[in-house]
Amino acid sequence: MKVPPRACDCHVHVFGPAARFPLAPDRTYTPPDASIDELLKLQEQLGLERVVIVQPSVYGTDNSCTLDALKQLGSRARGVAVIDARSDLREMKKAGVRGVRVNLQTGGIEDPAAAQRLLDEAASRIRSLGWHVQVFTNLKLLKRIERLPAPLVVDHFGSPRDQQDADYLVSLVRTGNVYVKLSGPHRCKVDPGELTRRLVAAVPERCVWGSDWPHPPSGARNPGRVQPFDPIDDVAALERLHEWVGDAALFRKILVDNPARLYDF
Repeated sequence: MKVPPRACDCHVHVFGPAARFPLAPDRTYTPPDASIDELLKLQEQLGLERVVIVQPSVYGTDNSCTLDALKQLGSRARGVAVIDARSDLREMKKAGVRGVRVNLQTGGIEDPAAAQRLLDEAASRIRSLGWHVQVFTNLKLLKRIERLPAPLVVDHFGSPRDQQDADYLVSLVRTGNVYVKLSGPHRCKVDPGELTRRLVAAVPERCVWGSDWPHPPSGARNPGRVQPFDPIDDVAALERLHEWVGDAALFRKILVDNPARLYDF
C-alpha cells in the first residue's frame, strides 16, 4: 500500500501527562497517558505527515492538553476543541484549531431539542471563523436535527445500527454541507466496508479518515480506575481503508485533499 504525500489522520487524541493536565472530575472514564512521542511513532508507521488532534471528553472544556499538542506538532497538526462561554476562539485559531466538537454521545444526550440547542450554539459561535462543528452522536438523533449554518462533521460513521441508518447517512452527506469520518469501524453494527464503499461512491469529496488512536475504551467504562485502550491495529485499519476505496485517486482525496480543505492545511 502506497500512502500519498501529505496524508492526514483526522481523528486522534492525546492524553497526559496526568500530573500536568488533570482530568475533569465528571469524566466517564480514566485513560492512561498517550504521548506526543507515541503519536509520532504511529504517524511514522502509517506513513502520514498530518494529524488532527480532537479534544477528548475526559478534559471537558479545558483544552490545555490539546493546545499543548498542537504547539509541539506545529504546522503538521490541526485541532478540534470543546468550548464554553469562556473559550478564546481567536487564540485557539492561532494555535491551529479549526473546529469545535459537540459530544452528545458521551454526555448521554438523546433529546432532539437539547441536541439542536447545543449544535446551534456551537455553529453560531464559530460561524465567522470559517470552522466546522464536529458531532459525536448516533444517526437516530441526527435524523431529528435541522441543518446547521456551518459545515457538520459526523464522527465514527454516525454509529449506524442498521441498514436504514446507513441509507440515511449516505443521504445526509449528499446534502453538501456534511462530512463523515470513516473512523471507529469496530463501533459499526453494519458492515463498515460496504458503508465506506457506498459513501465514497456517492460523495468522495466529503469523506475523511481517522484512526481514533489511542482508542478510548468502547465497552463499559469506570472512571474510578485507569482503563486500557482498545487493542486496535492501526496499520491494518489503514490497509483496510485502501482496500475498501480501491482507487488511488480516491484514496488521495480522502487522505489528502479533503482534510486539506476541511482543516485548512
